[in-house]
Amino acid sequence: MTTVSRDSLPGVSPPPSLHGCNTLQPCWRLEVAVQTPAHSALGDLLTYASTVPMAPGALVRVPLGRREVLGVVWACAERSADDSALELKTVAGVLDALPPLDSGWRDLVAFAARYYQRSLGEVALAALPPQLRDLTSQQLARRLKRRATPVPAPDEAATDPAQAVALSGEQSAALARFEAETGPFLLFGSTGSGKTEVYLRAVAALLARDDKAQALVMVPEINLTPQLEARVRDRFEARFGVGAVVSLHSGMTHPQRLASWLAAHSGQARIVLGTRMAVFASMPLLKLIVVDEEHDPSYKQQEGARYSARDLAVWRGQREGAKVILGSATPSLESWHHSRPAEGDDTGGRYVRLAMPGRIGDGALPTVRGVDMNLQPPKTVLSAALLDAIGQRIARGEQSMVFLNRRGYAPVLACGDCGWKSECPHCSAYRVFHKIDRTLRCHHCGYTERVPRACPACGNPDIAPVGRGTERLEEHLAELFAPVRRPDGSAVRIARIDADSTRKQGALARKLAEVHSGEVDVLVGTQMIAKGHDFRRVTLVAAVNPDGALFSCDFRAPERLFSLLMQSAGRAGRDANYLAAQGSTAEMWIQTHHGRHPLFQALRQHDYPAFAKQQLDERRAAGMPPFAFQALVRADARLQEVAQDFLNAANAAADVLPHAPHVARYPAVPLSIQRVADVERAQMLVESGSRVALQRFLADWQPLLHGLRREPVGKGVIRWLIDVDPQAI
Repeated sequence: MTTVSRDSLPGVSPPPSLHGCNTLQPCWRLEVAVQTPAHSALGDLLTYASTVPMAPGALVRVPLGRREVLGVVWACAERSADDSALELKTVAGVLDALPPLDSGWRDLVAFAARYYQRSLGEVALAALPPQLRDLTSQQLARRLKRRATPVPAPDEAATDPAQAVALSGEQSAALARFEAETGPFLLFGSTGSGKTEVYLRAVAALLARDDKAQALVMVPEINLTPQLEARVRDRFEARFGVGAVVSLHSGMTHPQRLASWLAAHSGQARIVLGTRMAVFASMPLLKLIVVDEEHDPSYKQQEGARYSARDLAVWRGQREGAKVILGSATPSLESWHHSRPAEGDDTGGRYVRLAMPGRIGDGALPTVRGVDMNLQPPKTVLSAALLDAIGQRIARGEQSMVFLNRRGYAPVLACGDCGWKSECPHCSAYRVFHKIDRTLRCHHCGYTERVPRACPACGNPDIAPVGRGTERLEEHLAELFAPVRRPDGSAVRIARIDADSTRKQGALARKLAEVHSGEVDVLVGTQMIAKGHDFRRVTLVAAVNPDGALFSCDFRAPERLFSLLMQSAGRAGRDANYLAAQGSTAEMWIQTHHGRHPLFQALRQHDYPAFAKQQLDERRAAGMPPFAFQALVRADARLQEVAQDFLNAANAAADVLPHAPHVARYPAVPLSIQRVADVERAQMLVESGSRVALQRFLADWQPLLHGLRREPVGKGVIRWLIDVDPQAI
């Protein structure tokens, strides 16, 4: 390597000289984590020289190829006589205005990199704000100086307004156990049981007890963060000062993310609200972690380092001595199993289960009504009984919610003469018909074009939509309820919330405000409306077509469906006083062709424990998680044969590994959507009854995979990756 002069790098101040060290002869050796290209096989740490010693966790700017990049110092040692002859590149500068990242943060990053089979630098740099990677030391110092502007002091005499509200017996019992025990805790509370209030009381008690402690509160979806943020700010800013509460999620601008990260890193922010990325926030005084809706698949990253933020939160809490609360009305089966009580020879799980089965006040869970679609006329979209129930709600001024987890107008456009369908030319999937802008849009690669005037294959002008999405359902409901009037005589208002209708900035907040204010009579949407929202006037929820997930090839599909339906049901009847005033009851309607399926039987009773037992019994018999541990190895190539050949060659090469006898490996197969953006995708499943054996096998396998990539069998492979604890197979 050639030495790069710091003086040639504009905008970077050189580190101060150390007494007795010649700046032309750097005498300190640094091991630095940098973001190297994925699967570059460069190793976890790169070695640089420095004229001064640097503390582990310091942020430095170092040369990498022709670029200058941000790095994190992982180790520092004085250069010995043996390596003094090595020509190392020299550190270009140090961001000395920031305190070093502490050992807890570095341990978290190191564990995540090791467990999820990624490079240390990739995880470390991805965990830092993007804008921080481009700042010089002078620019960072100016930003920190601006942040030092005095802010209004907190009101020491201010009290928590919620303290005047009496907790339920279940909430009080849960908080008492939380304070008395160490956890980790699984807060199993039905929808509307007041889990959020338990979180906030736990945070308030911590901050009152320790004037420097920090708390991390995580939610699965970006659209839930502003709603919770407003509630938390109202509760805590008066007592702890402006800036005590910050958010961290991918919907923020780069400057906003940097400002929030700096506030957390400095300890100024006492509470950090965020999505899965927030698990890596630098919080040196972290004492409490809350993971709300812990079952949600959104906590599993699906690009780059495929980590589970929920699992890392538990690990981080144990490493840093912070209490951890996982909360859900439908916990993941892994968390449910880990919180099982001791029984017989079973010593129980490692989590403490806190149960809150009742709703706040006199609220009751909605009555679940099933509609057997086998008895309905052909092509029925909404049964007559369901339409009548929605109409009654409209007449009383109440709101209804219709859930369909498929956006767009129709899943496919088809020709009845020749059989042409709106296939995507770049993916093995159909383009979805969007009527509003008359486009066919692929939801996998984004390819979009205008709807043709006639069939491209045979010229038939009569091409028609097949199936139904939220856009078409909204139109259908508007037609059905056009003659109906609200109590004030005005027309019925139908609104839709999905990824298409909320694409513009501020659209989601505006639509939610309309629902909360009572302007909307019927709300149509995807899973965006099914969880986390507190709709006080919704008294009926309907699931239109939930059967598709019952027979999926993915063994987790029933778990996700049950969770989604139970969370949807939880949107109904959340305000007992409103129900009483209206003389109404809360209902959940499910239209299905398989009403006797055990999933729907458990749902009718709101019996998650029964559903979980049935699913866990099946998984135990089949040797599936949480009774086994899995990883997926995926390869992408221009040809499916190339991707599969690479994986099968990797499978054969793994026979020599010491832990191979303890790991089951299955042949390579295409993904369910095998081609996306003209890239063919294949995968291979590996699993073991021992987590340790699987981890050691994967670590030993990595060098073989790197080697195969350079051999003829790997020449056509675009990329490969390992997904540990996959959430979709």
